[in-house]
Amino acid sequence: MADFKSDLIKRTEEVEKIIYERLPKEEGWQKNLIEAMNYSVTAGGKRLRPMLLQETARLFGYEGEDVPPFMVAIEIIHTYSLVHDDLPAIDNDDYRRGKPTTHKKYGHATGILAGDGLLNYAYEICSEAIVKSVCPDRAAKALMVLSKKAGIYGMVGGQTVDVEYTDKPMPPEVLQFVHELKTGALIQAAMMAGAFLAGAKEDEIEKIEKIALMTGLAFQIQDDILDVTSTTEVLGKPVFSDKKNNKTTYVTILGLEGARQKVKEYSDSAVALLNELNYKNKFLQDLLISLIHREK
Repeated sequence: MADFKSDLIKRTEEVEKIIYERLPKEEGWQKNLIEAMNYSVTAGGKRLRPMLLQETARLFGYEGEDVPPFMVAIEIIHTYSLVHDDLPAIDNDDYRRGKPTTHKKYGHATGILAGDGLLNYAYEICSEAIVKSVCPDRAAKALMVLSKKAGIYGMVGGQTVDVEYTDKPMPPEVLQFVHELKTGALIQAAMMAGAFLAGAKEDEIEKIEKIALMTGLAFQIQDDILDVTSTTEVLGKPVFSDKKNNKTTYVTILGLEGARQKVKEYSDSAVALLNELNYKNKFLQDLLISLIHREK
């Protein structure tokens, strides 16, 4: 996996360049807000979702000019969700990726507005991409799936249920629902948007949706594992936060080894489904496999 790791570093840098080039300029009376928005995005991260979008489009042989704007949008939407997650009313975290969270640095009100600004800016970028796209119908479908998977039938819906069960036990079926929506849906949005932009067939997009769900579940459970096995220095955010917030996780239900087995099952399923497609992207396959080995 040595070649993959070096390739991942290179591609992450390329993705970050695409994102940074499209961030709003810090000027005008709202400069402080835009600065807070950009601070949130540039604080770091794996850039997994934009990379998955790009690599899924590449899987189907597509690298059009409408791909980068959607890459930026998916990362900005992911970032806004983290900004709001960190607020005192939800997780009340002081650090994210080794740096003060947005509301700790800029204040509670600006933290709320920075999340609002990021979400709306993401849709602004996508709308402009549709207008300029040579295949606007494909780009419109990409925006449609991104909007749905980020909203009440996706990430926001999952987060809502997660918050409702704070300080009380969560049944396994509810935990599964939360994981599928809170984490899985946005990864589905990334991969499905890439497939839509590439003009993939309906049955291919359905398979991509399943692959992304398995990937999302593996990613979230691994996140739960790292919360109890890693350190704040390595993870870049507080550990034992799930315990602090009295949250049910796969670790609390299945134990550490049971949770690790679930990660492997979901990852293996995702790779198996990917191999059923008539297209190949070795880097994408290696990326999915790497989720079970990540340390942060």
